[in-house]
Formats: sequence, structure tokens, C-alpha cells
Amino acid sequence: MELTTDQYILAIAGGFIAGIMNTLAGYGSVITLTILMDVIGLPATIANGTNRVNVFTGVIASGLGFYKNGKLDFTKGKWVIAFTFIGAVVGVLVAINVSNEQFKSIFKYLVAVLFIIVLVNPKRWLREQSEDYEMPVWLMIVVFIPLGFYGGFIQMGMGLFFVAATVLLGKYSIIESNAVKVAVVGLYTVVSLVIFHVNGLVDWKAGALVGVGAAIGGYFTADIASRYQNANLWAYRLLVVIIVAIVLRSFGVVDYLYQNIY
Repeated sequence: MELTTDQYILAIAGGFIAGIMNTLAGYGSVITLTILMDVIGLPATIANGTNRVNVFTGVIASGLGFYKNGKLDFTKGKWVIAFTFIGAVVGVLVAINVSNEQFKSIFKYLVAVLFIIVLVNPKRWLREQSEDYEMPVWLMIVVFIPLGFYGGFIQMGMGLFFVAATVLLGKYSIIESNAVKVAVVGLYTVVSLVIFHVNGLVDWKAGALVGVGAAIGGYFTADIASRYQNANLWAYRLLVVIIVAIVLRSFGVVDYLYQNIY
């Protein structure tokens, strides 16, 4: 596939923005999937597989940024990572055979609920350090295996729910929650890439382009967030902005305003 200069620029720039979003909150895949399908012109199934390339480069780069600054604690997050990984592998296997359209229709309602949760008692989201607390194993199984399944199946938006679960149930800080998130997403994305590639659902050229931008955005965001004193507050604000944007777009508010203004 021959790409134009504009397509190259949009792919890298979109990956960069998605890398920032995925590092501090999530939902960056809505940008990269749009670029892969609408700008580059990949079919939806191949775009879903190709999107895992930039997800992988972004989380690996941001993971390095978090780890370098002591924000990635594998000991505290080992069971969260393990259970999410198990669910994700199952989700990937299902994704190569089943349409994700029904999941997309449910997603907007889940985000609407998440919006309410995020706004209730914001202090829960703004702790500077993770607490010395470990969730019961049964709760981690109930929460993180389904979360992993969703991440493996469609990926888009998984980070939002993962951050909410680890902050509210696991008593993580937002920054350290995101550090664990990028670790587990990196692990299961390796498996998903292999499976999608074997099934001929990865365009490596397009994925590499978006992946370069995602890696740059992810690393520098993680590095700065790990050292910045008010990073949890800004991560919380970004989370709220992204969720509001999703709700407005998913329920047709953006389209309604656009049609009536223009």
C-alpha cells in the first residue's frame, strides 16, 4: 500500500496523541482506529489487528518511562496483571471470529456510568501514593478477568475501566495505576499481535507508522508524569475530559450540534 505524505504525517501525529491518552487515561484507540480505517483505508478487521502494533509500542515506551522513575511496582500488581492477562488471551481468540459491534453499543452505557463514578468524591482519585492494600483474590478474578477479556477483544476504552478499578478498588494512585495498566496491556498485546498476524489481520507498515508516534508520546508522557508533583490531578482532569467527550459523541450530541450549527 502506497501512502501519501499527508497520510504519513497524520498516522504519526495521531499515534503521538493516542500515546499520550493511553498513558494517562485511555481511549487512544478511537484516534488510531479512525486513522487506520478512514485515513489509510484498512478494512475494520485488519485495522483492529493493526491497531495492536501501536498499542504495543506505546505501552512499552510508557512502561519504560514509568519504570525508570520508580512508578511501576510489579510486586503489588502481579495478580492484577495475571488475571487481566488470562482474560485478554480469551478475548483475542474470540475477536478473530466474532464481530465487536454489539460490544460497541454496550460501551457507551458503561462509559456513562463511569462518568458518574469519576465525579463522585474526586478525592479518591487524587491520592499521591498507592496505599499498602491488596484486593481479595476473588474480587480480582471477578473484575480483572472480564476487563482483560474486553481488552483482548476490542481494546478501545479498556484503559479507562482498568484505571477506575485499580484506583477505586485497589487503592492505587492514578499514575501508578496507569503504570500497571501499560505493563499488562504490553503483555497481552504480544499474544494478540501473534494471533492477529497468523490470521493475516495485521498491516505492519501502517501499524509501524502509527506505532512510532505512539511510542514517542507514551514515553515522554510517562517520564514527565512520573516526576511532576501534580501529575495525579492532571491525569484525573484528562480522564474526565476524555469520558465527557466519549459520552457526548456516543449519544449523538456532537453530531446533533454539528448538524444544527453547520
